[in-house]
Amino acid sequence: MDVVLLSRLQFAATTMFHFLFVPLTLGLSIIIAVMETRYVRTGDKTYLQMTKFWSKVFLINFALGVVTGITLEFQFGTNWSRYSAYVGDIFGSLLAIEASVAFFLESTLIGIWVFGWKKLSPKVHAIVMWLVALGSNLSALWIMIANGWMQHPVGFDLVNGRAELNDFAAVIFNKFAILIFLHVIAAAILLSSFVVMGISAYHLLKKQDVDFFTRSFNLALIFGLVSSIVVVIEGDQHAVHVTQTQPAKLAAMEAHWETGTRAPIILFAIPDEKEEKNIIEIGKLPGLLSFLGHHDFNAEVKGLKDFPKEERPPVLLTMLAFRVMVGLGTLFPILMIIGFVIRKRLMENPWYLRAMLFSLPLPYIANEAGWFLAEVGRQPWIVYGMMKTADAVAPISISQVGFSVLGFILIYGLLGFAGIFLIATHAKKGPEAASA
Repeated sequence: MDVVLLSRLQFAATTMFHFLFVPLTLGLSIIIAVMETRYVRTGDKTYLQMTKFWSKVFLINFALGVVTGITLEFQFGTNWSRYSAYVGDIFGSLLAIEASVAFFLESTLIGIWVFGWKKLSPKVHAIVMWLVALGSNLSALWIMIANGWMQHPVGFDLVNGRAELNDFAAVIFNKFAILIFLHVIAAAILLSSFVVMGISAYHLLKKQDVDFFTRSFNLALIFGLVSSIVVVIEGDQHAVHVTQTQPAKLAAMEAHWETGTRAPIILFAIPDEKEEKNIIEIGKLPGLLSFLGHHDFNAEVKGLKDFPKEERPPVLLTMLAFRVMVGLGTLFPILMIIGFVIRKRLMENPWYLRAMLFSLPLPYIANEAGWFLAEVGRQPWIVYGMMKTADAVAPISISQVGFSVLGFILIYGLLGFAGIFLIATHAKKGPEAASA
């Protein structure tokens, strides 16, 4: 292994572990805000109990997200110092706004919300929770703008070997960033809905606190139904934009080697990157790749052979990540629609409750697959079309990176175990845990 690969492994491991906690923070904050708002409007104590119960899941998850996220920014100055020197004028400003404005706002408001139950009126307290949700999602917005710029760089000039900002508005309103943000937020709400529904299903199957968890389940079901449909629609728009800005990624997503019209989608393939062909192809659907990328069954799609070998993403990994994401993204609306149909008869359909309980990990897998596709599919570029990943790594030794990789895996493993244990322990206790 070399420094580049080890640095990539370290950043990938820390990022993917951190992103286990981010979506639940983004989505659950909104769901809890709705629960508390219902309590304020109706005076129904069950909604207050729901707010307090689910907020403990939120707070444990938020704490782990903060701890695991801090180390990511430090890596830009350690493992990726050449990248920071090259694009710091742009990338650094975005991270600074995220940390000093959005994250500071979110963290401060969470403190006010946690300690303000007896000091604020119910109405003001609910408003603070909405502001927490706003702060959380604003924080995600600035991170997505930064990542969107890496995926599709705009609004800069190259001066003395550095990218210098010349149009901040172009960076903020970068279409790639906006599409990523919408996709991430919809996916986060969907994941949060699955968490609430999965935990609720666990208790409903045991016939515990049926009214409490039926209400929780049905509220999350509405969020899940809407967000699952939004994910599909937005994902379609994102595929069109990727076709325009990162055509090599689209070709790798489908192991599409030859440029041509009516390009097919292949349900399953085993690519041979050395021979530039697919060894096995099963389920070829003519024209669907052309439609995915251009909304035209007869459109031409560039094949991988049109790109230099050294500028192609890893085909097998990109293709598999895309299939996992799309396969699960197709399953989720089906589960939500079934749930909506039988929402008044949940206790009469234990098979569905079991399905939702065991489906709880699936949106986590889909989220990780989506980020894997976004980042691996961009390779070999760290800033698409501008700077290659191999040129961005810091001049450090293999031993230094190897030691930190092992350290991160060990520490994050312990944090992950502790976090999952705390959330699971609280979730199993039921509503009485809300008053603890």
